[in-house]
Amino acid sequence: MGLGQSSKAPVTEDTDEVNFDHFQILRAIGKGSFGKVCIVQKKDTKKMYAMKYMNKLKCVERNEVRNVLKELQIMQNLEHPFLVNFWYSFQDEEDMFMVVDLLLGGDLRYHLQQNVHFSESTVKLYICELSLALGYLRTKRIIHRDIKPDNILLDENGHVHLTDFNIAAIVKEDLKATSIAGTKPYMAPELFQTFEGFHPGYSFSVDWWSLGITAYELLRGQRPYVMRSSTPANEILQTFHKVYPSYPAAWSLEMKSLLRKLLCIDVKQRISCLAELQELDYMSDVNVDAVLSKQIPPGFIPNRRRLNCDPTFELEEMILESKPLHKKKKRLARKTKDQGSDGSPQVRLSTRNNKYSNTAEKRLFQNETSTT
Repeated sequence: MGLGQSSKAPVTEDTDEVNFDHFQILRAIGKGSFGKVCIVQKKDTKKMYAMKYMNKLKCVERNEVRNVLKELQIMQNLEHPFLVNFWYSFQDEEDMFMVVDLLLGGDLRYHLQQNVHFSESTVKLYICELSLALGYLRTKRIIHRDIKPDNILLDENGHVHLTDFNIAAIVKEDLKATSIAGTKPYMAPELFQTFEGFHPGYSFSVDWWSLGITAYELLRGQRPYVMRSSTPANEILQTFHKVYPSYPAAWSLEMKSLLRKLLCIDVKQRISCLAELQELDYMSDVNVDAVLSKQIPPGFIPNRRRLNCDPTFELEEMILESKPLHKKKKRLARKTKDQGSDGSPQVRLSTRNNKYSNTAEKRLFQNETSTT
């Protein structure tokens, strides 16, 4: 399978001056451990985007600055049809903002919670599309480390897009990552292993294990291994060696064989790259160019008449949030007036293809650096 590139046109506007004032806030659509997400419209072009925003003081208090800046650094250098692509980044005195592709099909976790049944052919296409994204990330030496239904968004036609790079790792040639990161039920066995108190390291294969767990869950509505975020690592390792996932008889032999190869505890035997996936007879009928250009229609198409997300996100932003985003401009203007300053609260952080370099941001996070 080939890697391919996104057909998304590069930003041609005067991006150096992009800031919060250039966007109209429409509604909140999600939140995560690192911030919230809302739908915005750029006022001059009328183009719609998703805007992720993170409170800077909370980032410092939670020691999350490294991950936030690393995610920005990573996303600025990525562009692929099956990723959520980055467009702009900027900041003000309260928050950091990242503006990315808007995908209104919802994430796969939402659809699982809505009891959507994903057919085998649909899941096979998801595997193909995500494998192309993983192949592309490998060329960039990036391990995602958090592939799960929550981080896979659908566009309006039902194609998958991988998002959320805040715990991704960049590894140098022939080196391995050693820090432990991920969501336990989707983490590969080698992530839980230690050798005399030190972690022996792992590489791109951990993402392919997570892909296998995700595909299994989409097909069956539950994961192959039962574990929680609080389950100790030693118990998880024992589970991998004592519990054997069951594969329903209704699944094709080819799909069961593929999942077994993705969920192989032995890293050396696990499918861990595009070439190995392509060698399977199950994939012999896949037209890679057609997959890459999104010419193969998925079996599941999200409802286009509604937002495919939890409506409580909007209620929480409007009612419970002490500093709602839609009132930011008035709030900051009032604060500036009270302080007797005539300076603008808007400070540019960066835009697509520009490196992080803002002096004010460096002062705020002067002791923080990005690490693998």
